[in-house]
Amino acid sequence: MVTSPQISLKNIFLSFGEEPIFDDLNLLIHPRDRVALVGRNGSGKSTLLKILHGLVAQDEGERMLSKGLSIGYMEQDPNLNDFSTLYDYVYSGVSESDFHLIEMISQNLGVDLEASIIASSGGERRRAALTKLIAGSHDIVLLDEPTNHLDVEAIEWLETELKYSSKSFVIISHDRAFLSNLTTDTIWVDRGKARRCSVGFGGFEAWRDKVWREEDEKMHKLNRKILSESRWAVEGISARRKRNQGRLRNLEKLREQKKSHILREGTANMKFVSEKKSGQLVINAKNLTKNFANKSIINNFSIQIKRGDRIGIVGPNGIGKTTLLKILLGEIQPDCGELKLGSNLIIAKFDQMREQLNLESSLLQNLTDDPSIQATEKAGQIIVRGTPKHVAGYLKEFLFSEAQLRSPVKSLSGGERARLLLAKIMAKESNLLILDEPTNDLDLETLDLLQEVISEYQGTVLLISHDRDFLNRTVETSIILTGQGEFLKIMGSWENYQNLKTKNTASEKEKVSKKKSGVTSKSQSLLKSEYSFVDQHRLKQLPILIERILYEIKKLEEFLTEPSLYLEHPLKFEKASTALIERQSDLKNLENEWLMLEEKALSYGKE
Repeated sequence: MVTSPQISLKNIFLSFGEEPIFDDLNLLIHPRDRVALVGRNGSGKSTLLKILHGLVAQDEGERMLSKGLSIGYMEQDPNLNDFSTLYDYVYSGVSESDFHLIEMISQNLGVDLEASIIASSGGERRRAALTKLIAGSHDIVLLDEPTNHLDVEAIEWLETELKYSSKSFVIISHDRAFLSNLTTDTIWVDRGKARRCSVGFGGFEAWRDKVWREEDEKMHKLNRKILSESRWAVEGISARRKRNQGRLRNLEKLREQKKSHILREGTANMKFVSEKKSGQLVINAKNLTKNFANKSIINNFSIQIKRGDRIGIVGPNGIGKTTLLKILLGEIQPDCGELKLGSNLIIAKFDQMREQLNLESSLLQNLTDDPSIQATEKAGQIIVRGTPKHVAGYLKEFLFSEAQLRSPVKSLSGGERARLLLAKIMAKESNLLILDEPTNDLDLETLDLLQEVISEYQGTVLLISHDRDFLNRTVETSIILTGQGEFLKIMGSWENYQNLKTKNTASEKEKVSKKKSGVTSKSQSLLKSEYSFVDQHRLKQLPILIERILYEIKKLEEFLTEPSLYLEHPLKFEKASTALIERQSDLKNLENEWLMLEEKALSYGKE
């Protein structure tokens, strides 16, 4: 059944200063749409959300809403200054019948509602804003980086909440797993346009690469045609001037067409260098214990970290991940235990709060005035991993324009600040890389590159992140902080931890079932209670998800059959092959889940 759109954007034009942000943009959002909004940092994603909500008015074009539509919007930096506490803000305008809902959501998102607005951090204010939004009775919600400052368990809770919601939503996020698990459509903001594809984020990259490939082919044909027509014009223009003015005018149109083509933005040129090796043993910790007031951070913690290890530190917000990292680096002294750092350590640190950046200084000053970065005798030059480079040229590798060099850092977006900090720490050689929440605000292309850079890094990596996909791609061992000083050390990443928990839960269920003799009326009753409303809803959704996965597999298989792909674009071939394997694995998991729920449904129906 065709439904009327909730929001319609038609022929939208918007510019800030001389630069157009959007030109002739058209977009429809329908009921129950689940949309990933993707694009490079600075492409206009957040601005598009604000246009959809009505916070930014377009210069030209129409924005139309369905009658009585309620839109909820969560921005990256919510302004709560009109309230004294997070409690006052979250409960404002809410009926008492929904108070229990707010309490439940705030607990799952880890919000301390008693905190004052002045004393609360940006992350706490964001979680409060998200609590209020999810509790609201909106028809459509617009979410700008909702997973920033959420821990893994809160992200998984939010994912489930949105998955079974009847609301439409449009999401900007750098969290691949979050987007892949939730979305069924993708809107790609690229060079002033908004392209839409009816596949979720899981199929976005294959689609994007296809668009780029077609664009390159079209440009190649245009260049050949211009070359051919230009030769004709030079060789015989005087003899055919009167008869071929139309052909000359067409040549000018072709040249204008080429001139109007907007080049794609490249990727940053990132690299960590680790030529000076550390000792084989990087960190040796024995029986470390640390308490703050009545809170236990770690209790009897021991680990040996060797050269080349890649270790992730995971756990809920506020549990002490950053503190553990600082203890392991010797920046905070433990209450008891032994700590020994290895020899020849050269540390590069990406801190969560970006404290290494001076917000009032310019981009240029942040590099040239940094005492840890060697300057040359020439003005504006620094030593980058042993080689003199001009700051302008070096920052261009991180996608900064020359016009931005003298702008204060505080004028940059979150993603741009993250890229600048990466530029600072990559200017120096290192052999121990510390990354504390590096994924926040980075666009997906930069995240892809960062993952590749980490995989090629010859040193040791200690990483804190809540991004499940990023962890799965970058770490080999994980330290899971579980609270009250307790911890687990496992091989692999968060995905392995989840699998381990699932196996343990299954094992416990098996023990319970073995205690029962036969299928009694009591066990039938238990089976009925296990087939919940959530199971019923999931069983209805699975055929749709399976159909979409099959469509993505078909498209990837078609893409991989192109004869020239492997030879001319080996990286694209490799990426598509990996994606195909992942989709096939997803399909198997979904089919197994469907069979399990079908069995539960049949048993439930037979009682």
